[in-house]
Amino acid sequence: MDHAADAHRTDLMTITRFVLNEQSKHPESRGDFTILLNHIVLGCKFVCSAVNKAGLAKLIGLAGETNVQGEEQKKLDVLSNEVFVKALVSSGRTCILVSEEDEEATFVDPSKRGRYCVVFDPLDGSSNIDCGVSIGTIFGIYMMKDNHEPTLDDVLQPGKQMLAAGYCMYGSSCTLVLSTGEGVNGFTLDPSLGEFILTHPGIKIPKKGKIYSVNEGNAKNWDGPTAKYVEKCKFPKDGSSSKSLRYIGSMVADVHRTLLYGGIFLYPADKKSPSGKLRVLYEVFPMSFLMEQAGGQAFTGKQRALDLVPTKIHERSPIFLGSFDDVEDIKALYAAEGKKE
Repeated sequence: MDHAADAHRTDLMTITRFVLNEQSKHPESRGDFTILLNHIVLGCKFVCSAVNKAGLAKLIGLAGETNVQGEEQKKLDVLSNEVFVKALVSSGRTCILVSEEDEEATFVDPSKRGRYCVVFDPLDGSSNIDCGVSIGTIFGIYMMKDNHEPTLDDVLQPGKQMLAAGYCMYGSSCTLVLSTGEGVNGFTLDPSLGEFILTHPGIKIPKKGKIYSVNEGNAKNWDGPTAKYVEKCKFPKDGSSSKSLRYIGSMVADVHRTLLYGGIFLYPADKKSPSGKLRVLYEVFPMSFLMEQAGGQAFTGKQRALDLVPTKIHERSPIFLGSFDDVEDIKALYAAEGKKE
């Protein structure tokens, strides 16, 4: 037995240790936020295990119900949603939960109520389960504005008011990327320990990237600026190399690659979906929050994504996010379009 190696293994920066270290920087903290994050991490571990043995556990296949968005639900969606709702309620630190799978927001029973509101997509990209493509959980955390009876207004806040956001990607490895407003850190699940270990400290997105990521099948319905931007990626007029196209169709996987390698992820509005397709609260906001924390940008075609004020919990928005310079280019095209009108 290699005792030296085992001793070294205990000196790992686990996500629990990392969050406790962060908490110690705030002497006024009561530890509520740390407890909430621990419950989210537990939910991610549970879903990761379910996703890994999905075929065996007969979890794959349609549960025969359709969710709010009109997508047929996979059994794993249903399970993941239940896991996160239970994990968040049992933390005793939440007051309102908004899930992609539930039409209405969940108001936590007063006996288990805390001061945080959590918005989440329990299993994003679940239509990809059958072909083994990475899927993930996305979440964002708000705090109640003050001590009052919780209302929907407590979650219908602009993304810039979020305290923390993150996603957990279930792929070749299980990776959790988190920001509490002081940079972005990535953790990877070590299955032998059952712990998330800090593997990507201080993630910074490159200022400019070589990849663009968009569903080109929608090209005939795009607006002018999006069409011009994609054309420019493929046929640059300034003599530079053209960008590579990478599109997985699972937001967590596409954003994860964009965050690590740079480039731009686009899900524009089009004639078919004039408000865009991605949901503001639990897809656009958390991913935009992470991008900005990593030194990138996120833009809706009209404004900074995190300045958007949602009016409905399942509201949708177009989104362009990624490397700072790449998003600047698309902003310039929208500004030029605006001047023409």
